[in-house]
Amino acid sequence: MELSFPLDSQLTKALKAIDQKAHQRVVLLDGLPEPDRRAIHTQARITTIGATTRIENAVLTNAQIAWIDTELATDGRPTSFSSMRTQIQAKVARDRERSLEEVAGCREMLAIIYAQGATLIPLTQATLCGLHRELPKYYPPAAPYLGRYKMVPNSVIERDETSGAERIVLETSPPGPLTESAVSDMLNWYNQIIADHPWPVAVGCEFVFRFLAAHPFQDGNGRLGRALFLLALLQCGDHNLNRLAPYLAIDRFIEQNKTEYYAVLARVSGGRFHLDPQRYDIRLFLDFKLKAVDAALDAIILYRERIERIRGLSEPASVVFRCFNELPEQRLTPRRIRQETGIPERTVSRALRDLCESGLIQRYGKGAGTRYQLVF
Repeated sequence: MELSFPLDSQLTKALKAIDQKAHQRVVLLDGLPEPDRRAIHTQARITTIGATTRIENAVLTNAQIAWIDTELATDGRPTSFSSMRTQIQAKVARDRERSLEEVAGCREMLAIIYAQGATLIPLTQATLCGLHRELPKYYPPAAPYLGRYKMVPNSVIERDETSGAERIVLETSPPGPLTESAVSDMLNWYNQIIADHPWPVAVGCEFVFRFLAAHPFQDGNGRLGRALFLLALLQCGDHNLNRLAPYLAIDRFIEQNKTEYYAVLARVSGGRFHLDPQRYDIRLFLDFKLKAVDAALDAIILYRERIERIRGLSEPASVVFRCFNELPEQRLTPRRIRQETGIPERTVSRALRDLCESGLIQRYGKGAGTRYQLVF
């Protein structure tokens, strides 16, 4: 079983470069203590949740998502949002409740992929439907279509963040037999190729694009499709990529280059669904995705550096930093920080200076109007 598109020398060279950098990152991770590896995974996971939901126009920041994740983790169960929903919503602005629902669902879908992804092979339609059920399950209007294939047409849509205007990027498969056939063909191909192909990143790209072009579910296809790329890395035959998948925040690059992302989807497909994948120019998508994987590999270094900066904080700065983590939505004044921590004014000023210099918080305004906010 082969890819539906040829790999030219330029793409092959880029794939080899990714392999080399992946090996370097595995060596780095293996040399770190387990608490550091857990912290890097947490940063990558929070970044992935934030990026993939914001691509779909959610509004929660990574710092807010990290706080929510910490609150939910105290329960110890992946499904803790149901029992803690009221408590968490009370601390989140009311106009962000829809984003909170998306974040909670995405968090639980990713938890399944991280914990069970390597064993979900062969990948089945039932598994896809099960992963989809996690995404919108906290959004009551989505109840009729949880884990079910679409009943009415949908498309890949790009929304202008300023005007709110929408543009159709890709007209996806029509509901019914054609969508079911596209998914069945895609899974049959994927299950035969993922374990043995020498370039699993290329396989993951074709897999994800074919899923996005079919857009089999009524909603949530973008978030699920991007998560399927991580699933492919966990299921492939490359042990370095298996090892690295939990530490990669690939969707951050997509969020930062969202206009290019949608333009690539349109160019690959010509704006239309095709049952025959050879009618797509998936090389363009692979070229974009390679840049995203490369950026995610580089980010592992940044996550490690952030951990070291936090570890090197003085005790007062650590106390002030915890204050910001507990109030991630707010821009805090020095006075508010003194009230929350009980630390003297001069010590708070020194701690704020150190946190700004470390890049852990950001300063806004001047003089009496100065505020500070957490940076994730």
